[in-house]
Amino acid sequence: MILSHTSSLVQWDCPLWEASLTEVHLTRPDGNTQRRYAQVRSHRGALAEGDVVEHNGLLVTSPARAALEYTTIADVEHSLVEIDDLLHRKLVELAELRARYATMAQWPGTLITDLVLRLADARSESVGETRARYLVWSQGLPAPEVNYPICDEYGREVARVDLAWPAYGVFLEFDGKVKYERLLRPGESAADVVFREKQREDMICRLTGWRCIRLVWADLYQPQTTAAHIRALFRPIAA
Repeated sequence: MILSHTSSLVQWDCPLWEASLTEVHLTRPDGNTQRRYAQVRSHRGALAEGDVVEHNGLLVTSPARAALEYTTIADVEHSLVEIDDLLHRKLVELAELRARYATMAQWPGTLITDLVLRLADARSESVGETRARYLVWSQGLPAPEVNYPICDEYGREVARVDLAWPAYGVFLEFDGKVKYERLLRPGESAADVVFREKQREDMICRLTGWRCIRLVWADLYQPQTTAAHIRALFRPIAA
């Protein structure tokens, strides 16, 4: 039997945001799912060439197969988090996912898979960034530019912002604990990072004339309120 679905994504070091890990997911190459065990969930599905690989000394479904399998047991937002991560780490290509999905479209539970693939973006660098982008889409806000470069008066790139709406003069940054830990330099405190980020934000606002909105985890659990805050900052910029 082969580790699949969530259990395969564990082996590929995916973030597994809010994923249930109470069951081991297995795909049986013989197609038999009748026999059940406690905390083991068996699946069946035709295995194509390249769907099964040895990884960490175990037989697991490939990143592409595991990502698509996950869309059959999770919702759009949770599936998007995992697929964005795999794309960003270059463990899979979007074209590969689409090609493999074309052979799985009749599988039970794949109704959302096409939507997830249309929303997926390899430029998202974290769970928070993907969820912020999903919030924007689900609340009907204009599509933002992802990982948008900011240039100084000489045309040199000096920063990148998580999401940007150049036509509306707004950029968005997601502030998560992992982000600040990543930015921490030797000998620095969290306060040093926050101060440096504030200086960076001020520089971007000065160069662009845009307004900044910062989101934290709690904001992502209040999508309607958060979307209203973003929308209130929009000011169409004359061409």
